Amino acid sequence: MGSPKKPLRRSQEWFGREGKQGFYYRSWLKGLGLPNDLFDGRPVIGICNTWSELTPCNSSFRELAEHVKRGVYEAGGFPLEFPVMSLGETQIRPTAMLFRNLASMDVEESIRANPIDGVVLLMGCDKTTPSLLMGAASVNLPTVGVSGGPSLSGNWRGQPIGSGTGVIRMSEMVRAGELAQEEFVEAEACMQRSKGSCMTMGTASTMASMVEALGISLPENAAIPAVDSRRFRLAHLSGRRIVEMVHEDLRMSKILTRAAFENAIRTNAAIGGSTNAVIHLLALAGRIGVELTLDDWDRLGSHLPCLVNLKPSGDYLMEDFYYAGGLPAVLREIAPHLDLGAPTVNGRTLGENIAEAPCWNRDVIRSADAPFKADAGIAVLRGNLAPDGAVIKPSAASPHLLQHRGRAVVFEDIEDFKARIDDDALDIDETCVMVLKNCGPRGYPGMAEVGNMPLPPKLLRQGVTDIVRISDARMSGTAYGTVVLHVSPEAAAGGNLALVHDGDIIELDVPGRRLHLDLSDEELARRRAEWKAAPVPERGWAKLYVEHVQQAHLGADLDILVGGSGSDVARDSH
Repeated sequence: MGSPKKPLRRSQEWFGREGKQGFYYRSWLKGLGLPNDLFDGRPVIGICNTWSELTPCNSSFRELAEHVKRGVYEAGGFPLEFPVMSLGETQIRPTAMLFRNLASMDVEESIRANPIDGVVLLMGCDKTTPSLLMGAASVNLPTVGVSGGPSLSGNWRGQPIGSGTGVIRMSEMVRAGELAQEEFVEAEACMQRSKGSCMTMGTASTMASMVEALGISLPENAAIPAVDSRRFRLAHLSGRRIVEMVHEDLRMSKILTRAAFENAIRTNAAIGGSTNAVIHLLALAGRIGVELTLDDWDRLGSHLPCLVNLKPSGDYLMEDFYYAGGLPAVLREIAPHLDLGAPTVNGRTLGENIAEAPCWNRDVIRSADAPFKADAGIAVLRGNLAPDGAVIKPSAASPHLLQHRGRAVVFEDIEDFKARIDDDALDIDETCVMVLKNCGPRGYPGMAEVGNMPLPPKLLRQGVTDIVRISDARMSGTAYGTVVLHVSPEAAAGGNLALVHDGDIIELDVPGRRLHLDLSDEELARRRAEWKAAPVPERGWAKLYVEHVQQAHLGADLDILVGGSGSDVARDSH
C-alpha cells in the first residue's frame, strides 16, 4: 500500500482537514468574517508586510497591501496579510544591519509555520529587502517582491537635494562654517517630501533594482515613486501574478539561478549601485544554494560602465530615473552583457521583458557607447590588509586617490573617532589615510554604515573634500568618497586591520586591486601576539549574532542560517 497522497495545495494541510484539526484551522479565521468557500483549495497567498511607523520608508505599505489583495482575489486566490520585523534605517540603533538576519528568521519561520502557498513580499527600507528575500528563499515557495518605491525628489531653495547624499554634503558645510545650523534644520522637511525610501541611488533603490534584475519582481518595480498610482497598479498586478505562480509551481529557486545573480551584479555596475548590494546578494545566494563569491563581483561587474546619472555618483534622483525609463531602459542598454534567457516571475524571460524598453532622457540614462562613467562597478581589493577582500565603489571616489600611499591616522572604534575627529590638534593632512577599526560584523556589532567617515573640520576649511578612508564597516549607499569598506577579516576577528598603528604606511591601488600595509610579516606577527579580542556580548540576540555571524566576504549571514529547510509543513499539536 502506497503512502497517502499529498493535498493539491500546501494550505490544504491545514484547511482541507476533517475533524478537530480542520475545525481549529478554519473556525478562528472565519471569526474574521471569511466565507467557507475561501477554504476550498484555492491558493492561499501570504502578504509579508514590513509596515511600521518606526520605518517611515515603508509607511505606505498598509495601502499597498490592499492593492495586492485586490489582485489576489481577482485571480481566485485567498490573501492573508501578516507582519514581520520592520527594519528602518533612519531610526534603529545601533544599526539595522544587526537585525537583518533576525528579521530573515522571522520571515522564514512565519512562512513555513503558516498555511501559505505563495508569498508577496512588501519591502522598502534598506534591510527589509534582503531580510525578506533571504527568509523567503530558505522556504522556497512561489514568491513575488513588491518594493515600496522612492519618495518624491527633495528640493531646497530651488535646488534638488537627495536623501542621505544631501545630508552628508550639508553636514560637511555646517562643520566647515559654510552653512548655518538654522538653514540645515530648514532643509530637513525639504529633503523628505513624501512617503517612500531614499530617492537617491542608495541602498534602498539599489536593492529594489536588484529585485527587478534578479527577476523576482514584475518589470518597473525599481523606480516607480511610492506615492505614484502606478506603484499601486504594480502591487495589484503582483497580487494577480502570484496566484498564477502557485498554479505553475514557479518557486524562488527557479528564478534565483546563477544567471540571475550574474545579471544583478552587472546591473549594479550600470546603475552605480550601493556597495551594500555585495553583502546582501552574497547572503541571498547562500540561502538559495547558488555559489557566489566576492571575486564574482569584480570579475563580472567591475569593468562595466555606469550609465545612470543619479546621486550620489551623479546629478539626478529616482523620480527622474523613473520618468527616463527606469531599470528596463538600463537593462536594454547592457543587454549584450546579460543572460537574456533568465526566467522572471511574470513568466517571460528577462530578454522578453526589456526588448522594447524605451529611454526618454539620455542625460539621466546614458547609452552604452556614451556612458556616464567608465569602469564603475564594485572593485574588490586584496592584500595583507584584506586577505579575504575589501570593496570600493570607484564611481563615487576621487580619481586622483585611486592610487595612493599615505600615513595612517587610526581610530580604534567609532567612539574614538567621534571623540577626536573635530579636534584641530589631530595630526592629519590631505595625504593621510583614515583607518577605522572594530566596526565590522562582530565589532560594532552589526557592521554599521560608518565607513564614510566625515573629514576633520580643519581639512574642510582648507577646501579638502576627500581623502582615503579604510574600515571594516559599511557605508550608506547614499554616501560618496574614496572609501574602502568591508575589510575582511575584520579587526574584531583578529584581521590585520586590528594591527594598524598611527604612522604606518598604507598603499591603495584600485587599478591593481591591491590594499597593502607596509609592514613585514615579522612585525605583524609581533603585534598579533599583543592583540586581545573584545569580550562577546553576554546575552540575547547580540550574543547569538556575534557567535555565529560570518565575515563580510561571505555575506555576514549567520552560519546556522546558510541554506534552507524548504516548505515542508510542520507537525501540528492539536
